[in-house]
Amino acid sequence: MKNTLLKAAAISALALSAAGAHAEGKLNIYNWGNYTNPEMIEKFEAQYDIEVTLDSYDSNETMLAKVKEGNTGYDVVVPGDYMIAIMVGEGLLAEINASEMDNFKNMDPNWVDVYWDPGRKYSVPYQWGTTSFTVDSAVYSGDIDTLGLIFDTPEELKGRINMLNDMNDVINAGLRYLGYPRCNSNPDQMKELMALLENAKGDWRTMDYAVIEKLTSKDVDLSQSWNGAAMRARADRPTLQYAYPKEGFTGWMDNVAVLADAPNMENAKLFVNFMMDPENAAMTSNFARYANGIKGSEAFMDAEMLDAPEIVMPAGAPVPDFVKPCDQDVVDLYNKVWTRLKQ
Repeated sequence: MKNTLLKAAAISALALSAAGAHAEGKLNIYNWGNYTNPEMIEKFEAQYDIEVTLDSYDSNETMLAKVKEGNTGYDVVVPGDYMIAIMVGEGLLAEINASEMDNFKNMDPNWVDVYWDPGRKYSVPYQWGTTSFTVDSAVYSGDIDTLGLIFDTPEELKGRINMLNDMNDVINAGLRYLGYPRCNSNPDQMKELMALLENAKGDWRTMDYAVIEKLTSKDVDLSQSWNGAAMRARADRPTLQYAYPKEGFTGWMDNVAVLADAPNMENAKLFVNFMMDPENAAMTSNFARYANGIKGSEAFMDAEMLDAPEIVMPAGAPVPDFVKPCDQDVVDLYNKVWTRLKQ
């Protein structure tokens, strides 16, 4: 009888172990477009016997609007830093306590006590980088490290500029050029900003998130851009150079988070832990061409990532500006400016 009980216990333990290795079921991810390494997803599916579906969005605000509708069926989202803070405040994210997960030991300490998620109760790093612009040095040979190329455009670049279709990125760039603070509600300064944007718009060709496509097709010669997208575009157009404007530029981090109403909560937590593994974080970096916040990932990253000018900032470049969420009155004012600019 004793041997029978021991055998049964061993079988039960084996079953539990197998269940941990093969969670089974589904996982629904909602991420930025062209930002997820298909091989990394295949690895996760094989490791846990989980079927992953992936949908994409083109802005934090698009994602937020979708999530707030409710019952999306999504489990995992990848919001930017300020959007994590907003979603936590609105009760849209699950408290997953990443610090208690096995792979949390791999997180770079610099990214633990961040303003958007102190102690990492709701999210873990996905990718981080900067938002500036990239320009074809074969078309424009002057100093590129100034926002003057966008807002006081030289003749060679007029009509050849793409701006991100992103309210915050466009407005913040304009405020930096004018030397004014972000989250700005000063009426006189905002009037000056509006005049600057409307005047500059005449020299812009498009406002589009498709940065890589715009640059590689040579539809434009300068595009406001994220640094990883700039690196990917340079692979096809070697004369492109990424700028570090003296007036400043945005720093950001996208983060893996789990929705409060995730239908596959445990599988989502498995994915969060999976993304803190150095090899898996490197798979994302090698695809998207951004840095990540996971220690040890450098050992698995492509060699060109370690010294790429889009990734390694030059000495003397300004410190990236991580912009916190603005108060609602500022958001309302920005929306008015943006609506007028897009008319």
